[in-house]
Amino acid sequence: MATSGLFWWVSAGVLIVLEMFTGTFYLLMVALGFIAGDIALAMGAMPHVQFGAAALVALIAVVMLRRSRFGNWKRRDRAGRRMARRPRAHHVSRRAVQRRARAGGNRRRAGIVSPRSTATGSSSRRSVEV
Repeated sequence: MATSGLFWWVSAGVLIVLEMFTGTFYLLMVALGFIAGDIALAMGAMPHVQFGAAALVALIAVVMLRRSRFGNWKRRDRAGRRMARRPRAHHVSRRAVQRRARAGGNRRRAGIVSPRSTATGSSSRRSVEV
């Protein structure tokens, strides 16, 4: 399979146009890899070397982008840092709610007594599957 320079340039152009729609720089880095493939073609490299050069340059460019400030989308303003330091809300499990309700004497909240049995005045216990 022989590759031509047209393949590399058209592919790079398509990726650059798609990059304009996404708003990230990752497709642009892959387009740089495709341009490196065309440079390898211009130097007379075999097709497998061209694809290898394109993949290697794209991989290095994506890793470098990821480590730069443009590859990290976290909020960097003052309010965002304050929110990041605030502790998260504590999650209470269903079993913990049942234990607290049993200790407080609230049998309906604990799931021990069904709403129907309290309406009729029955005090039969039923088990709740957790």
